[in-house]
Formats: sequence, C-alpha cells, structure tokens
Amino acid sequence: MTPPSLPLLTHQHQRTAPRLLTWSNWHCPTWLLWMLWAWLSPAWAHQHSHPHSIKIPGDITLGGLFPVHAKGPSGLPCGEIKKEKGIHRMEAMLYALDQINSDPDLLPNITLGARILDTCSRDTYALEQSLTFVQALIQKDTSDIRCSNGEQPIIRKPERVVGVIGASASSVSIMVANVLRLFEIPQISYASTAPELSDNNRYDFFSRVVPPDSYQAQAMVDIVKALGWNYVSTLASEGNYGESGVDAFVQISREAGGLCIAQSMKIPRDPKPGEFDKLIKRLMETPNARGVIIFANEDDIKQVLEAARRANLTGHFKFVGSDSWGAKSSPILDHEDVAEGAVTILPKRASIEGFDQYFTSRSLENNRRNIWFAEFWEDDFRCKLTRPGIKLDPEKKKCTGNERIGRDSPYEQEGKVQFVIDAVYAMAHALHNMHQDLCPGAIGVCDKMDPVEGRLVLSYIRSVNFNGSAGTGVLFNENGDAPGRYDIFQYQMTNTSNPGYKVIGQWTNNLRLNVEEMQWSGGDRQIPDSVCSFPCQPGERKKMVKGVPCCWHCELCDGYQYQADEFACEMCPFDMRPTPNRTACRPTPIIKLEWHSPWAIIPVFLAILGIVATLSVVITFIRFNDTPIVRAAGRELSYVLLTGIFLIYLITFLMIAEPGPVVCAFRRLLLGLGMCITYSAMLTKTNRIYRIFEQGKKSVTPPKFISPTSQLAITFILISFQVLGVFIWFGVVPPHTIVDYEEQRPPNPELARGILKCDMSDLSLICCLSYSIVLMVTCTVYAVKSRGVPETFNEAKPIGFTMYTTCIIWLAFVPIFFGTAQSTEKMFIQTTTLTVSMSLSASVSLGMLYMPKVYVIIFHPEQNVQKRKRSFKAVVQAATMSTRLSQKSNSDKQNGETKLEPDRMQ
Repeated sequence: MTPPSLPLLTHQHQRTAPRLLTWSNWHCPTWLLWMLWAWLSPAWAHQHSHPHSIKIPGDITLGGLFPVHAKGPSGLPCGEIKKEKGIHRMEAMLYALDQINSDPDLLPNITLGARILDTCSRDTYALEQSLTFVQALIQKDTSDIRCSNGEQPIIRKPERVVGVIGASASSVSIMVANVLRLFEIPQISYASTAPELSDNNRYDFFSRVVPPDSYQAQAMVDIVKALGWNYVSTLASEGNYGESGVDAFVQISREAGGLCIAQSMKIPRDPKPGEFDKLIKRLMETPNARGVIIFANEDDIKQVLEAARRANLTGHFKFVGSDSWGAKSSPILDHEDVAEGAVTILPKRASIEGFDQYFTSRSLENNRRNIWFAEFWEDDFRCKLTRPGIKLDPEKKKCTGNERIGRDSPYEQEGKVQFVIDAVYAMAHALHNMHQDLCPGAIGVCDKMDPVEGRLVLSYIRSVNFNGSAGTGVLFNENGDAPGRYDIFQYQMTNTSNPGYKVIGQWTNNLRLNVEEMQWSGGDRQIPDSVCSFPCQPGERKKMVKGVPCCWHCELCDGYQYQADEFACEMCPFDMRPTPNRTACRPTPIIKLEWHSPWAIIPVFLAILGIVATLSVVITFIRFNDTPIVRAAGRELSYVLLTGIFLIYLITFLMIAEPGPVVCAFRRLLLGLGMCITYSAMLTKTNRIYRIFEQGKKSVTPPKFISPTSQLAITFILISFQVLGVFIWFGVVPPHTIVDYEEQRPPNPELARGILKCDMSDLSLICCLSYSIVLMVTCTVYAVKSRGVPETFNEAKPIGFTMYTTCIIWLAFVPIFFGTAQSTEKMFIQTTTLTVSMSLSASVSLGMLYMPKVYVIIFHPEQNVQKRKRSFKAVVQAATMSTRLSQKSNSDKQNGETKLEPDRMQ
C-alpha cells in the first residue's frame, strides 16, 4: 500500500479532524510532514509484520515507552535486554493499570488499556516506534484499494492513544515530545530530567513526575558548598541529559557564587579506546579539584572508575553523582574501592511493597501479555527456553518454568518504579476528573470524551494533586515539572557491617545533610579538600588570580600592617602595632627608663657619690668657715659654685624619674641651671683674677668689682639670663609629657615601644645647655689667659685645668649623644650619656677646686694658718717679679702653696 499524496492527506484530515492538522494548530514546517510520511510507511509495515509492542485492550488507551532493550551494536537497533530499567519499569505500568482498573472509585466502569513500545535506548528508534501513537489521528484514503475478489478490504482501525507514559532517557523524551505535541498528545515521563524539557513553549504537552535536573543541579551545588568545596570538575555524557545537567550545574553555581569549575569535559557518545584514560589525565591537570560532578550514564560511570584505577588514583577523586548513578550497584561493580565516598542523588522514592508482591509472583504462565518476559526469564535465571526449531545450547541449562523471581534469582526493586506508577495514576486522575466534568453520571466514556481532546486532557493533568504510591504528593507546576524531592546517598564500605549506599541527607528546596554520618576513603571522617587555594592564615590577604575567582595567592601583611579584610592589609595607627596574628591592632607598650635598668644604675651611682662628696665639702667649709683656706677660696662664690655642682648631680634623678608635668618642669629648670650656676661662678672667679693681674701691670690701683658682694652680683646676673630663658620657655610651651613612638619602631613590630618622655627634643636640650656651654667656653678662655699667673696665686690654674677637662668631656659627649640618634635604645643611651657627662664635669670641678682644700683642712690643719697681709701693690710686684724670673730661668714649676687673699685687700 502506497501512502496517499500529501494534499489528499491534508484534505481528508481537515474534513474529519480539522483541529489537528490545520496549519495554525500544527506550528510545524512542511519538511517535518515529509519526514513523518517517510517514517510512517515502514513503521506501519513493521508493526504488522513484527509485533514489538504490548497491546492491552481498554476503553481508553495509554501509550507507553520503555527502554526494554539496550542500544544495539552497529547495524542493529536493539541490544541485550535491560532487566531493571526496562522490564521492571514496564511491569510497573502494567501493575498500575491493574490497580486502577480494579479500583471502583477511580475511573469507574472505564477500563484503561495500553500500547507499550520498546525504545531500545535509542532516540531515533524511539521516534519511529512512537509514530504508532499517531496513526489513529491520520485518516488514510483506501477507496482505491480492493481485494482479489473485488470487494473493499476490512482494515483494522488503530487504537486512539490519549496520552503517553514515558520516555526514560531525556534525549528520547525530547525526540518523541516534538512529534506528540504536533498531534496534541499529552506525555508524562517517569525518568527524564533534562532542564530543557521545562521549556513550556517548545514542550508544552510534556510533563514529568520526577523533578528536572535544574533542581538536581541546585541540590548538587548545595552539597558541594556544604562540603566546603569551591573548585570542582564536571563530567557529562554526550547528549541532552548529561550536557544539560552540567550546564544547569554550571549556571546555578555561577549565580550562587563561590564555586569555580576547574575542568568541564564531555564523554563522547561512542568513545574511542583510551578516551577515558585521557579524561582522567586531564582531570589531574588540576589536582586540587578532587571533587568531580558527574552527569553520565551507567556505562560511562563504570569506564571512568576503571580509568581512575588504572591511573592508580583510587581514593583521589570524590564523585558527586546525579540520579543516573543514584543508588545503583551496576556502575560501581568491581570498582567499589574507587567509588568509596561517592555522594549520589536520587529523587525521593520508596519501595512499593505491592509491586514487589506482584512482580515476584510473575511467571511464564501468568504473564503472557508481556511479550519480552520470556527473554527476561532467560537472562534473569541464566537458562534457555526450548522453542520449536531452535536447538538448545548445551552450555546453558534448560528453563523449567518453575523458577521464581527473588527466590532463584536476586531481586531489588528498580528506583524509578514508584515514578512509573505515579505517572500512570496522574494520567488516570486527570481522565477521572475530566470524565466527572464532561460526563457527569454517565457510565463509561460519553460522547464528549470520544474522541478525547488532548489539550483538555493536558489541562487536567496539570491540575492533579494526589498522594502518590509512596505517600508523597504528586502535582505539577506551570511547566509540567514535579517538585524537587531528593534523597542523598553516600557509598560506604569501611567501618560498616553492610557496605553499600547509605542515606546521609535529603533535599526539598533546601539541603539537610548529616555530615557527621559521612565517611570517605579508608573510613576517614575528615571531609577531603577540593579547593583551588587553601584559606589564608590569619594575617594574610588574598591576592586573586585573574579570571579565576576561587583561586588566590596568600600574601602576609608585613611590617606594621594588619589584615583589614579578606583582600586588604592596612597600616596600624601610629600609636599601635599589629597583633601577633596580624588580624587587628593593639596599643604599643609604653616604656620609660626604669631605676633598675643598667642605663640608670651607673648614672645614679655617680650622682650619689657626687652628692655625698659635694655635701662633705659643704659641711667641711661650713665647719671651717673662718679658716684662712676657706676664706682664701672665696666663701661666697664657693657656696654658689657648690650649689651648682649639687644641682648638676641632682639632675640625674630628674632625668631618670617617671616623666610628668612637675618632673618635666624641674628638668627644664635644673638641667641648665646647675651648670649655669657652676660656670657663672667660675667665670666670675677667673675674670676677677685676670682683671687683678692685668690691672697690676698698668697701675697699683685695684680694678673695680672685685669685692665679694660685687662677685656675687655678677654671678647672679649671669644666672638670671638662664632663669629668664627657662621661664619664657614655660610660658610659650608649658611643660608636658609625650609618648614617642618613632624612636623605638624597628622593622619587627613585636619590638616596637612607645617611650614616655618630656617634651624636650634634642634641639631644645642643646638650647637649654647652650648658655652654660657659652659660659664654660668663656671661662676656659679666661683660664687660658690667666695661665701666666704665678703658682703662688693658685686659684686660676685649678680653674684652668677644670675647664680644659670639662671641655674634653663635653667634646666627647657630642658625638656619643648625636651618634646614637638612629639606635633603638636612643633615649637610654642619650640620657645615660648626658647624666654621666654632667656628673663627670661636676666631679672634675669638685675634685680640682675643692678636694685639695678639704684635704689640707682635714689632714694638714697646720697649713691652714693666717699669713701676713700685704698691700695690693706688694702683691702685684711680687707676682710680676715671680713671672719674670719664671720666664728667665724656664725652670720647672715648683710645688707648694702660698695663700693669697685678694678678696680681703682693700
């Protein structure tokens, strides 16, 4: 029989079913119609010659698509039988039909029939088979066909399919849905999860009782994040299921953020030898990405595990498998150690006890309606049935027919059985509700349901809401998708009495994962890492790798920086330093020169000795105040000078004492005052001696202002300049303390210290001492000028030696003081240097000017007697003569003393 021409087909169909084939309703191009006709003829011929379908009679017929056989080798459409995915699922539909037809409350007086086809796990073959479902919708003109006797033939009218249950694979469902939508035949899948099928514009007659992979991908993203992973690879079998699943995972992870894809690889549909070894090698290019997200079929999963074992990477990769892996044992058979720790996901399901009872009771005798059951029987029991004309293979045992499923062969309910039953029930509930609305009170199918309008059936399908076979709700959203409900498994084989898949959580719009129940390779309960870069240590900032938001380098916040946030280091405030872990700043410790410090002990010891010595001299002078030596030394200026020396020693204690406003005020006042008093008195003495002998060379008249009162007045006038300058300083800048954080701020912040000190800079210190230095230098000049005074006038020479020695001390002080400006112990060194230098200069003055006098007063009192008085003229003449004789003879200096009391001359 040749197919009629396209115009005739169109004309006939417009006359009988104009709703179906008008161009406005088809929305299909002309080339698709030609393709349909190209496939229809061989399909019909095939159906009449090779009955590869199950026909269940009924008032309303449902179509069924199941992968009863695997994909065949090249040249053959079908391969070996698939016991679980094929026979289990197909028998689940038959079981559901039996239950519905025996239920008096669901479709009463209406019997559901079925036409069940084998897709052979191939989309093109499934498309050819599914054309059976649309035969009744295409009217054929047979008026020109006659039998041999001239009569018109009786052609059996094909049953009208109102809805299709299936298919299994997403690629098959996509191919079939493109055809079924043209004829407005609703379709409910029990296993197709590709996100592409959620497109209600392209697949508007498609629904499913399993959630789409977009939900699954969301659940897998949540699992990866819960495990603390942020760097994973993806593997996908070529085809709609694998590629769309990975695409959904990548898209959701990109939107969620914090998750990067290291490698995204596709497993070819027909992989070449060594292809899986190459995939494993590529995965190892990013070894830190130990987590592998896999959307692949069972065969590909097994090949990946085999390749990982060959590469000696058992335990390295941690797989997160989609529902195609689920809780199946076949993908990991003989590779359990490689798969240990794998986390898999499966739509929430329950084992249907009624189906177990039904299926285990099936036999060759009571299940003749299943045309593939004999083939299943041979494969399940590994025996061979005898058939007429076929010789029995001697290597295989003969089937007796008395074998029983679950007794003589292992049996475990396939995971999608529940969803097959729910899909059939969803169609039944939709037809039931439709019957109640269109045929109220009618028994059987009424005229309004003959024929059943596909678009109306679809609307009822999308409105169903009932408890399914597992007790969970069955309903559809506007895209025909079921709600996402998943169980999460982990394959465990260590530390357990029953190795296998263990439920560790579930996902229903949000994740609930029992991490404490998870275990990995070797029974380790520590979650393995799958990160591009490990978290930075405290005090380290992330320097991101360009283009890879999950990868970074860790850089230590150095110096005085602290970690301000995850990506930035900032400097601590000037008075603070970073904590040891550099996550915050802490106050810099404040120190001062302590009394027990070695830098303080030596100056304090010298100062105490000096004070004791000074007080001894003062006491001695007071006790022997009227003796010739004390009087000859100039009592008034001696007491002033000794006061200055005492203050020089005293300043040591003020320099070491804890700084405060009072201490700082006394430092300013006494630091220069002691030296000013000392050198003012010395300058007055040397100036007096110089003027006396210079005047004597010219005249016998004494110079002015050489009396004790005049000498004191001159001394106090000189001192007043220092005091006035200090008080002006007080007024301009009141004394206060500061904390110097710069002085002890080495590269290592742990050694940083703030130094509590008075507000006296190095410059202000020098300014404070500068006047005293001027007095000292002037005094030295007069001492040099007075070097020619005879030995008998001994007051000038000790002052001269004192000034020479003092100048040497202070010349040594300057480089030490300023040479330590960069030292971390600057304050301690400078304070010690200053106080020691002042104590030494005071000791020199005390030792050279007063210790010899004290020695004579105490140990040689016989020398402390009054000499006869001489006039000023006699004194000058004697001194002049002595000087000339000394110059003439150029003899050595003589020892001994002659007491001169010029201050007593009038």
